[in-house]
Amino acid sequence: MKDRVDAAILPQVASYYASKLELHGTTSQGVDWNGNASHDRRHRQFLRLLEGSSNASVLDLGCGFGDFLRFLRSEGFQGRFTGYDIAASMIEKARELFGEGEDRQWRIGSEPEEVADFAIASGIFNVKGDVPTEAWIDYVDDTLDILARAGRRGFAFNILSLSSDPERRRPHLYYADPVAMLRHCLAKYGRSVALLQDYELYEFTLLVRHPDRG
Repeated sequence: MKDRVDAAILPQVASYYASKLELHGTTSQGVDWNGNASHDRRHRQFLRLLEGSSNASVLDLGCGFGDFLRFLRSEGFQGRFTGYDIAASMIEKARELFGEGEDRQWRIGSEPEEVADFAIASGIFNVKGDVPTEAWIDYVDDTLDILARAGRRGFAFNILSLSSDPERRRPHLYYADPVAMLRHCLAKYGRSVALLQDYELYEFTLLVRHPDRG
């Protein structure tokens, strides 16, 4: 199922985000967020997963032009960072902005080859375009499995929430039920799961820890 889902979805997703980067450059709008303040607020939710682990390695799936690396370094995190994105232009821009070295690498792709201490994904589940909802749900589920494998100690992701105001929702976006998603992650990945939906954005963040792998 995964190969069929990827073949239908990934080219559309890559094209969408490449067009945003071309139009808006290396800004929050260039990765389809509203502005810098909300962008950093989203980044900050992932710190709960990383707390006390300033030297841990991080893998960012759907890294865009690498803004999460900027944020982590500003917060004192010094561990190895690997960013993956399916849009080649995003990876080119990340390399231009941050370079590469022992502590930072950029790769084009949708499934990491390596494992890090923690894996995160920000915003990659939101824009479904004209993909049927059932196919998009399969894509989300498959990608969560990828994150679970890529994060040795845990993983985290955010997604637009059905708790948002109905009149603000858009047909090309995907909204998930936070309770259903929490239940899904508890059943599939273990009991160390936290749901964050108190940061005043129309989304939620889920943190999943693998205490048995630490």
